[in-house]
Amino acid sequence: MSESEKGSVAAAKVALSRPCVLVIVMAGVERFANKGMGSNLVTYLTGVVGMSTAAAAAKSVVTWTGVSFMLPLLSSILTDSYWDRYSTLAASSLLYVLGMVSLTVWALLRPQMPRPTLFIPLYLMAVGQGGYQPTLQAFGADQLGIGDDDAEPGLTAEEKGKVKSMFFQWWYFGICSGSLLGNSTMSYVQDNFGWVLGFAIPSGVMALSVAAFFCCTPLYRQTQPKGASGKPSSPSGFCKVLKSILAGRKISLPSMDDNGGTMSELELQEKPLKAEPGDANKEGVDEAAPSMGKVILGLLPIWAILLIFAVIFQQPMTFFTKQGMLMDHTVGRGAFVIPPAMLQSSITVSIILLVPMYDRVIIPLINAVTRGSDGITVLQRIGVGMVLSVVAMAIAALVESWRLRVSAASGGAYRLKIFWLLPQYVLLGVSDVFTVVGMQEFFYTQVPSSMKTISIGLYLSVFGVGGFLGAFLITVLEMATARPGNSKGWFSDDPREAHLDNYYWFLALLCFISFVIFTHLCKFYSSKNASGK
Repeated sequence: MSESEKGSVAAAKVALSRPCVLVIVMAGVERFANKGMGSNLVTYLTGVVGMSTAAAAAKSVVTWTGVSFMLPLLSSILTDSYWDRYSTLAASSLLYVLGMVSLTVWALLRPQMPRPTLFIPLYLMAVGQGGYQPTLQAFGADQLGIGDDDAEPGLTAEEKGKVKSMFFQWWYFGICSGSLLGNSTMSYVQDNFGWVLGFAIPSGVMALSVAAFFCCTPLYRQTQPKGASGKPSSPSGFCKVLKSILAGRKISLPSMDDNGGTMSELELQEKPLKAEPGDANKEGVDEAAPSMGKVILGLLPIWAILLIFAVIFQQPMTFFTKQGMLMDHTVGRGAFVIPPAMLQSSITVSIILLVPMYDRVIIPLINAVTRGSDGITVLQRIGVGMVLSVVAMAIAALVESWRLRVSAASGGAYRLKIFWLLPQYVLLGVSDVFTVVGMQEFFYTQVPSSMKTISIGLYLSVFGVGGFLGAFLITVLEMATARPGNSKGWFSDDPREAHLDNYYWFLALLCFISFVIFTHLCKFYSSKNASGK
């Protein structure tokens, strides 16, 4: 066989299969539908439904987002314990579409519908997304056929690495492209052609994607969840996993010392996580249960410290959008009106442009400065993103302060152009390339192969709990900053009374404190398995 023929065979081996391509397209469609309905939701709640800005709309959106990101943790544990990924995808996709269609119908019948019933379709979507989002990526990785038990014959370790890299690269491109399309087009349709049409289009596209998924069922490679013994787990095994987590006493964090044998421990509760040999015989605890509990507990410190970043992550969908509504968002002397939610597309554009540059420009530049060849570790990558998010919130605070001064000086006759918000959006996009991608890689590389769906659930649950934390902070700050005649304080519906700039400074301070704690925690974790290159 000639060298050219060998090269063709090698290229064929690392090509993505048709099921992989389908899953990537489905991921992009899901992001298009989700962003198409959710990115402009705060505008719908305030402008159409009639909720107040901070007390109802913003907290409703971040709480809904929080539930959407929290549920993947539960569904991923169930999936890796005793469900299979195909069945989870099948059930969750139907719930997802049902929720979207229900929201479209609610918008159509809005005058006759009580306001509280709006949350029925929204949280039905959240339940569907909770099972769909983490399972889809793990299911897509299954289609590569490079696992320990089902690897394609003849694939070398280098070829396996290339296939994985290609899949995750195109996966990220797919979800970013879908998000960009959903943010940019659907917010314009909703603001200019009506909310019913703006909700119906994502619903229809998502329904077609799910139909294609079912039609291609014979093509899929399906795997069953397995425990340490190689047998499918049972519901009772899942309960033992939860029990092992709740009964844990210590978190063991690997030291970065040269001898590699030192362990640092964080005290949690009174009972030890790992049962004694005699206890194992009495209770029949599966060996996989304590292992899963220890892994999750060991990741909790990093998980918790990233919650403030998750609060900042929610700002473009809530207060950044409301901030844009108070600015001049017309172009060409009013000939074209830019929906404030459309600026969220600048985050995705930043990600799409920066991801290809990361390997080709950023890493070589870092190596040139450090005179090394390994780039940065995943933990360092997360830290860089946290610093960038602090800078983004500081810029957002400065722009908002400027907007308030200009509005007060002109008596509300002059408003800043909405394009002054672009720097904070772009910086958050750059921050995402470092922190969000780093988080996903960190959690994925810190768990065994039997917990890959759980790793995705852990990563997503950071944003879920962060959503609840954001809603809680809004409530606390409302009460703390309230004054006579202004019960909402910093979040007043009156633009002359509101002080979102103070809120942004507060978040910047919290994120800086989190970063300092994060740098201390990093020495307990080894990131040698996940380079930032």
